[in-house]
Amino acid sequence: MHNVDLNLLSSLDMLLTERSVTHAARRLGLSPSAMSRTLARLRVATGDQLLVQAGRTLVPTPYAEQLAEQVHELARHARAVLQPMGNALNIATLDRTFTIRANDGFVDLVGPALIATIAQTAPLVRLCFVPKPDKDAQPLREGMLDLEVGVIGSNAPELKTRLLFQDRFVGICRTGHPLLNKPGVTAERYASYPHVVVSRKRRFFGPVDDALAQQGLRRTVVMVVPGCANALQIVRHSDLIGLVPLSSLGNGAASAGLQHFELPVPTPPIKVSAIWHPRLHADPAHRWLRETLLAVCNRAQPTATI
Repeated sequence: MHNVDLNLLSSLDMLLTERSVTHAARRLGLSPSAMSRTLARLRVATGDQLLVQAGRTLVPTPYAEQLAEQVHELARHARAVLQPMGNALNIATLDRTFTIRANDGFVDLVGPALIATIAQTAPLVRLCFVPKPDKDAQPLREGMLDLEVGVIGSNAPELKTRLLFQDRFVGICRTGHPLLNKPGVTAERYASYPHVVVSRKRRFFGPVDDALAQQGLRRTVVMVVPGCANALQIVRHSDLIGLVPLSSLGNGAASAGLQHFELPVPTPPIKVSAIWHPRLHADPAHRWLRETLLAVCNRAQPTATI
């Protein structure tokens, strides 16, 4: 089969519609001579005259009349495919599962409000939250994940990001802990108690330890756990001091039996972002998911920011 120039399709559609080389040329932004050459190419490609002179006008051949409706539909579909997607998304009928990688604290904080919001506007949409053992970007690149939520840390400069909210670290202890018997937690008293820390990478030290070291102090970390929920439960039933993002305390149920306090040393803010692959950036459904997630996070922001 010989190669076909698909650019001829729109020209043929316009010629059959206008039945005039001059008018068709004007509609397509071409000169009459260029359109005449295109008609000549169409005649060679189809093996038919397509349009023939009848006085001062052109009339279609029987073959051209047979093609006219089909050519018009093909040209219309081609234009639709090659135009921007626009805002044709119908959220009410969107039937799709979005896979989101996030830690347990974020799911507890945002999950209930997010699914409630989605259920009202997009009842056929499903969310699948998966664990976050690391910040590997490969699942985003391979399409295994639609979205990741967390602190930007992956060495993947092509990824798109958007800040959802800013969190901060606070100290936690059980209700009635002797650390809070005196007003104001000093660095010395803070460092004097045993600690539990949260680290997926099994690290015993972090920014708090660097800040304490600048004051010549060192805390004793006796336990490392993988998630904030573990730390909350352990601190609730022991004399250990914990360090968690404020957002992980969530509602009253999560913080029951606990008290939180401002750290006596400075720590960097926690910037929680949505992260996705550029492949999905222009997808209307994915854009809707990002905007919905941002709106829900904005409503939850007072519990997560300074």
